[in-house]
Amino acid sequence: MIALRDMHKDDKPREKIIKKGVEALKNEELMALLLGRGIQGKDVRKLSKEIIGIMDRDHENMSLEKLCDIHGLGIAKASQILASLELSKRYLIRTNRRITDAKDVYEELHKYANRQQEHFLTITLDGASHIINTRTVFIGTLNQSLVHPREVFADAIADRAAGIIIAHNHPSGTLVASRADVAITQRLMEVSKLVGIELLDHVILSKQGYFSFSDEGLL
Repeated sequence: MIALRDMHKDDKPREKIIKKGVEALKNEELMALLLGRGIQGKDVRKLSKEIIGIMDRDHENMSLEKLCDIHGLGIAKASQILASLELSKRYLIRTNRRITDAKDVYEELHKYANRQQEHFLTITLDGASHIINTRTVFIGTLNQSLVHPREVFADAIADRAAGIIIAHNHPSGTLVASRADVAITQRLMEVSKLVGIELLDHVILSKQGYFSFSDEGLL
């Protein structure tokens, strides 16, 4: 594993937040930012991956004792991690957001409708249509070669998502699906069937409102 200090600047967590937003970071990258630094003999990336591995296996029963069993992780850092998890849990319980239609998607992502650059986004959902995570996958003009299925579905698989919604904004304001939009949707539909994660909708956002592939019978 490449040490954080040896990574390309654009791949480092802080730079990724500046460029793409916090939603674009992987779980271990978020943990690396929370930790700040590694410990003797263990780079922050390796330490973060180890912690995330424990959380993936049994996050419901995470405890100070389990975290402190990680070699070199002290009570201070373990307490910091637990505090952040508990704070997030309290806010998630309070919001418990669900997506039931394209209008809900628009309300969730409306801040992107006025962006001057195209943002390609994903929303992963559990079996009850609750939001697991919202991420920015790509920023820039969309085409099939840039929006790769691997980038779209990797995090959905990690989230153990039952479904996924893709969305992007049209800075021009138009709510007509382009040929590229249709081609990308068809390609991702095929991949969704292979990986067993249902592609529920593709929503185009603009200042004028939204366009839903599902509502238009295009999925």
